Amino acid sequence: MTARLRIEGLRSPLAGPFDLEVRERGCLAITGPSGSGKSLFLRMVADLDPSEGRVWLDGRERGDFTGPQWRRHVAYAAAEPGWWAEPVASHFPDLPAARTLAAQVGLAAGLLDGPVQRLSTGERQRLALVRTLVTVPPVLLLDEPTGALDGTSVGLVEAVLRQRLAQGTAVLLVTHDAGLARRLGDRQFAMHERRLVPA
Repeated sequence: MTARLRIEGLRSPLAGPFDLEVRERGCLAITGPSGSGKSLFLRMVADLDPSEGRVWLDGRERGDFTGPQWRRHVAYAAAEPGWWAEPVASHFPDLPAARTLAAQVGLAAGLLDGPVQRLSTGERQRLALVRTLVTVPPVLLLDEPTGALDGTSVGLVEAVLRQRLAQGTAVLLVTHDAGLARRLGDRQFAMHERRLVPA
């Protein structure tokens, strides 16, 4: 089976090189201490930080996409999500789908009708994940998607991510939660001295 996401010689002056493949329904989980380069790696894959090397999505090279096109297909969910408008709803192009997903991760539908400033950290984190999932990208780059969540919310998010994996999504997951890495990751790596090593 062809890799959904293939990375060869991805590097920058700050990290790498990285070589790996993630197949459909595959989750590669990356752990490691803060500052080790995990988020930098995801940002390089997302083409948000300068890098050299080659990356393919379903056999098509990253250079064949514009930056925004690439990030619609290889979607990066940051550990600290950005919000560019005060109404929560303005961040979601498909509100009905967003409400359905929000309920699945334990959020009240009414949160989408309020202002961003009233959201808790955990609510913001889950809504940012919903914002990424609602576009149904074939690849998810998830940076600490459960870092601010309680145990119940973590379980709900895991269930949604398992559904996406079952539907063919490929996932690169960065997390400090070794339990989450074991439960979701069919392969596990650690970031060590700005390189990936088997965990």
